[in-house]
Order: sequence, then C-alpha cells, then structure tokens
Amino acid sequence: MLKKLRFSFVQAFDSIRSNFFHTFLSILGIVIGVAALVSILSLIDGMEKYAREQISNTTDLKNIMIRTETYKMVNNVRIKKDTFPYINYIALNKIQETLKDKAIAYIVSQQANELKVQDKTIGAMVSAIAPAIPEREELSVGRNFSKEDFHNKANVAIVDYELAKQMTEDKDYSKLLNKKIQYNGSDFNIIGVLKESNDPAPNLFIPIIHLSEDILKQSPPMCLVDVHAVENVPTIKKELEDWFAMEYPNGKEDFQLVTNEFRVDQVAKGFLLFRIIMGLIVGISVLVGGIGVMNVLLISVTERTPEIGLRKALGANRRDIMNLFLSESITISLFGSLLGLIFGILFTMIAIPIVKALTDAPFQAAYTWNTLGVITIIAILIGVIFGTYPAMKAARLDPVEAIRRE
Repeated sequence: MLKKLRFSFVQAFDSIRSNFFHTFLSILGIVIGVAALVSILSLIDGMEKYAREQISNTTDLKNIMIRTETYKMVNNVRIKKDTFPYINYIALNKIQETLKDKAIAYIVSQQANELKVQDKTIGAMVSAIAPAIPEREELSVGRNFSKEDFHNKANVAIVDYELAKQMTEDKDYSKLLNKKIQYNGSDFNIIGVLKESNDPAPNLFIPIIHLSEDILKQSPPMCLVDVHAVENVPTIKKELEDWFAMEYPNGKEDFQLVTNEFRVDQVAKGFLLFRIIMGLIVGISVLVGGIGVMNVLLISVTERTPEIGLRKALGANRRDIMNLFLSESITISLFGSLLGLIFGILFTMIAIPIVKALTDAPFQAAYTWNTLGVITIIAILIGVIFGTYPAMKAARLDPVEAIRRE
C-alpha cells in the first residue's frame, strides 16, 4: 500500500514538473491565498505577543487584587450597601498568616486631600498603606515603613518625587528627611522620598493605622497580594477565597478577588476572533485556488484518458486511479502552499520595517508551528476536496472507450 502511494506521489510530481508553467498559473489562487493567510497569521501572532508583553510590563501577573463590594444587586439594580466588611490592619495580619512565605499582602486606602508644608498648601493623593510601600516602588533617599512604626503608631510619612518637587526647589531631597508635613490636623515626619515615576500626581504615604474607622468605611482599603511565583497564583487565589468564605459568611458577596490573568485572556480571545474573521476573508482566495486545482486535474483527466484506459487494461483498479489523481491533487496543493508560505514570509519581512517606521513600536512578526500546521492542513484539505471529483471521473472511465479515444 505504501509503495503504491509513494509511486502515485512520484508520478504526480513528474506531471507537475512536465507542466510547470501551466500548473503554476492554475494554482496562483492557492499561492496568493496561502501567502495572505501566512502574512495575516504571523502578523496577528506578533501583535498578540506584543500585547502580552505590554500587559506584563504595565501590570504584574503575580498580583491578586481584593476589593470590597460596597454595592449589591437587587432586581438587576445596583444599590449601595448600608454596612459592609473591609480589610483593616488586623485583617491584613490574619491574611499574611494564611499566606505565610508564599506571598506578601498589602492594603491601601486612597483619598485626595490638602497638605500643609510650612506656609504652603499642596493638593495631593494620600495613600494610607500597610505594612510598607511595595518593593517595586524604589526609594531615592530614606527608609521604608517598619513594624515598629505600626506598633508605636509613629507619625511618619513617605513622599513621592512629584510631592518632593513641590515642597522644595532644592534637588537634594535628603534635606526633606525629618521635615514636617501636615495632614488632617496631624504632623508627620518625612522618613523617605521615592524615585521619579510616571505618575504626574503628588502622593503622600502614611501608615493606615492613622485613619479612623469612619474614614476607612468611606474609602474601603484595597488589598494587593504579591505572589512570589506566578504559577502559584491560582492556588493562592483559591486559598484566599476559602479564607474569606470562612472568615466572612458572605465572603463572595462582600469581596471580589481579581487577577490580571483575565486581561491576557481577553487579549487572546480578541485576537482569536480577529484571526478567525481574517482567515474566513482570506479563505475566499484559497477557495479560488482550490477551483484552480480542480481545473488542472480535469484537464489532466481529459489529456490522459488513453493512459488511464491502458492502466486499467493492465490491471489497475478504480482505487489505484483514485489514488493517482488524489496524490496529484494533494501534491499540487502542497506545492502551491509551499510557494505561498515563502511569499508570505517575504511579505512580512518587507512589511515589518514599514510598520515600525509608521508606529515606532518594537513590533515583530511571529512564526509559530500553529501557522505551519494550519497551512499544511489547508493544503491537504484542498487537495482531497477539490481532487475528489476529477479522481472519481478518471476512475469511472471505461477502459475500452478510454483507449480508443485520441
């Protein structure tokens, strides 16, 4: 069986080589369609890779955000709750005990307020946090919050680069250390200054223990869990869900646990939809190419009718004739797909520099095994689908009539 198939493919290749120009013109539709499909798939794969990198750079996939649900749904109407639990410093310590060394939990409550520095009044975002400023926020001078600051309820604060600029014109921000800044009627000693960031708003950071329960109810803290290993995010999220369900009877209604993985999933779904739609559009060219393959084989059947009759007279059965023409059809389709693959890659190599010049983005096409697999499957399907009718027509020829025909 394998010998017959190999013989059929060898004969199919000889037939293509003997009628190369005619075959090439007939399969031009496949070449164009596959080239377009390769270009689109590789460019979409490149865009998806670029989008994933941007998401990874702008959001940490190792983070789990826990938000207090201050609203409830009643008859499809969103209504604010009268009472709701929130994560305070005591609850944060319990969460950290549950997490142990697998992750670090932070809480933050933000409010816009006025600050006073000597005779200046400065508008800023006040972030009440615990247990410290996350490690990703680098300090320019000074130190971070410590456990002793929370234990002693010390009036200490950290300012960011923008707030430091507004507090003094001196570029040596180490001189701000131990200076007083007033918030909500209390003086705080500055113990640190953050490095310059992309945030244009001035920010003041204080320990969350300085906020009253009334203020915390108005602006419930958000909890951020920084998991040490990204592969542990689903497991730790499940552990936290179980902890909230046990600690708070209405845990699922009162708190929402969100990971940044959903953004990656949304991007993947969007690109998958784009890939399918563009594939269907380009599929029209591939369909035209399939009709070209059928045309080549029908002409081949007509031209080789005496040969088919002779083969049957010498003992070839219908299956042998079917295999011969299906092999030729698949070979032609694979040949056209290979040319389309080469032209598609060449096109993307030309297109990428143009895209970079117009968008100034570090974007690259991505060639994956999935694309190669899709192209191979399409080529085989075209060969089988559009080669079946000519193969059946050849197989049904009467050997006597076929030999007589000139």
